[in-house]
Amino acid sequence: MKLTLALVFCTIFSAQSQDTIKYSNPLAEVRFNFFKNSVILFNEYLDTDAGSFNTTNFRLLYPIGKKTFLLRFDVPLISTNTPSVNKTGLGDLAVAASYIPYVKNKMGMAVRAKITSNSASDLNFGTGKWVFTPTFILGNYLGNHKKYLWFSAVEQQLSFAGDQNRNDINVSVFENTLLYFFGKNWFGIDTAIRYNYTIDGFQNTAFVEFGRKFSSDSMFYIHPSLGYGGAKSYNYGFELGVLILF
Repeated sequence: MKLTLALVFCTIFSAQSQDTIKYSNPLAEVRFNFFKNSVILFNEYLDTDAGSFNTTNFRLLYPIGKKTFLLRFDVPLISTNTPSVNKTGLGDLAVAASYIPYVKNKMGMAVRAKITSNSASDLNFGTGKWVFTPTFILGNYLGNHKKYLWFSAVEQQLSFAGDQNRNDINVSVFENTLLYFFGKNWFGIDTAIRYNYTIDGFQNTAFVEFGRKFSSDSMFYIHPSLGYGGAKSYNYGFELGVLILF
């Protein structure tokens, strides 16, 4: 599972006081800030019918230009634990570029293009394909107090090269996230409808999340998740992450 697929994964608060947070626009909130250099470290554990799958990911976010563009780099370390295979190695490296064409008052939109390389150190740690993923993101505050933020995203994952013996990647995703801000904390719920055309089945996911700022330049979050649908890729999962601004 690629968490918050349609969303730029970064957090920042602008504090009026210790307990009061001032917000500016939907694309500059918890998990969605384009204007800070950021490092994210997170670990995601997934339980599947064939065993466990663990990803430790290093993610770098780097704004460029007039800070309406953002570059993202992902370096995943994968571990599998099955009755026949217990391995650890490098997963598929990925790079993405995001752009905010519109932000006004309570509403904003962004687009993203991501390339995932066929670079895993082991067959079990990657798709065996080069994958292009375009994404469109729309964010909007609900109500006048800017405590509820709704995000919706549509994306398409398409493979265009790689191992001919591996399945092609062709997946459509429609994801919705609702965040609630209170003090230095946030709580979120998310559901993503994923249809995999290659296997002709749904691989949907859902999660809840709690996060908290614990210093001026660092935050953490936890979230449990589950997979559902006739062709779900995993049963349940748990992710823990830390974000550091620099």
